[in-house]
Amino acid sequence: MSVDAATVRRIAHLARIKVTDAEVPHLQGELNAMLSFVEQLSEVDIAGVEPMTSVMPMEMKKRADVVDDGDIADVIVVNAPATEGHFFLVPKVVE
Repeated sequence: MSVDAATVRRIAHLARIKVTDAEVPHLQGELNAMLSFVEQLSEVDIAGVEPMTSVMPMEMKKRADVVDDGDIADVIVVNAPATEGHFFLVPKVVE
């Protein structure tokens, strides 16, 4: 895949980056080099390669999936203008 000057201007516009006409050829070369590298990566044979979380084999750290209130309900509502128990009181907006 190759990027032309119009595509460079379109990408710059979408990214909200101001690009002068003098910068377009340089950016075109940079983008084409990046896309060339990505195409090289797609040629790598990854059959039989396990997904990994690190370059060193290790067990993924896991925590118990437990639902709790964090024991900080009082701290959360302390700055609210109006509360009832551990709930925020808000003015009624729908009749």
